[in-house]
Amino acid sequence: MNPVTPVTPVTPAEELLDVVDASDRVTGQLKRGEVYAKRLLHRCVFILARDGEGRIFVHRRTPVKLVFPSLYDMFVGGVVGAGESYDDAALREAEEELGVRGLDRPVPLFKFLYEGDDGQGWWSWVYEVRCDLPVNPQVEEVAWHAFLTDEELERRLAEWEWVPDGLAAWRRLVSEA
Repeated sequence: MNPVTPVTPVTPAEELLDVVDASDRVTGQLKRGEVYAKRLLHRCVFILARDGEGRIFVHRRTPVKLVFPSLYDMFVGGVVGAGESYDDAALREAEEELGVRGLDRPVPLFKFLYEGDDGQGWWSWVYEVRCDLPVNPQVEEVAWHAFLTDEELERRLAEWEWVPDGLAAWRRLVSEA
């Protein structure tokens, strides 16, 4: 009889990411915790989720997040796993964070290099998706959520503390509209 070895879940810090260069070419792979600690470039996706009325899913991140805990965000999304495409990561992240299955593939809008004031940076693809399904956000990721109109979101920009990468993506999105 062969003993069964229990599977230990991978923590976010242990997740394997592609490390990329300034041209978004893969140069290696490391665990997320190491990528963050060394402030290495990697890949992320941002998905603007709108409901059937055109309102935007807005949420406050949980306090246990590795990056930007407890801040507000107008995008769902996250890191692109090692060997994963941006498009596949966008669908995976949108469904995970919104707590739904069966979304259409998010539509890519634009790509940019986010460079934070703290020296961290990542290549970022921004997407949009329509979500007519009832959402059940992932409790590990989302502490609070609501669907806001564009006008409500704009009013909240000055009132709430937002994730800086999402705010940078939002400003680019609005300026290109």
